[in-house]
Amino acid sequence: MAKVFIYWDTSNIFISAQEAAAEREGEQVRSRMRIHFRNLLTLAHANRPVQHAVAVGSIPPEMRQVWNRLENEGVTVELLERGQVQGGEQGVDQLLQTQMLRDTVDYNGDPGIAVLLTGDGSGFADGVGFHADLERMHGKGWRIEVLSWRHSCNRRMREWAENVGQFIALDDYYESITFLEEPLPGRPVAEPRYAVPIDLEQDPR
Repeated sequence: MAKVFIYWDTSNIFISAQEAAAEREGEQVRSRMRIHFRNLLTLAHANRPVQHAVAVGSIPPEMRQVWNRLENEGVTVELLERGQVQGGEQGVDQLLQTQMLRDTVDYNGDPGIAVLLTGDGSGFADGVGFHADLERMHGKGWRIEVLSWRHSCNRRMREWAENVGQFIALDDYYESITFLEEPLPGRPVAEPRYAVPIDLEQDPR
């Protein structure tokens, strides 16, 4: 069985999840929406063997304990503190793209399944960015899967993924991969929402 390589753009997935939460449950829940790491990771690997999983993000130091949870799930986390590099999100994206290209070289002759969690397809026309690197991997025999929110996924990248591999809409698993924290004192009252167990019965993979 081909092994899975997971590449997770945490900022893109989180910000887009906040937008999805505001649309589904109201603007008042945006700041309380959180990602259920274990369930999203389960969706990414779909019970297949994982060679490795890498997540990158631009996170303030006080959020470090949040990412420790992701590391506890076996994910390698690479973070750039805000202001650490010029280019902000571009620098973060390049960390992940570098890992993708390294794997393409290191596993030449034994390609796996590249599972990319992002909707960012910018830079394709110039031969750079996530979409361009996915095409490079596909050209070397890698199977391609893109997991993203429908509203925020680059249209060209989504259509390409649907044609050559799989596009998995995170919207279809919203109740499992997100949850709402308890409201802070003095804030509008709303019940917390807990993530439900993830169901892969309808997963096309």
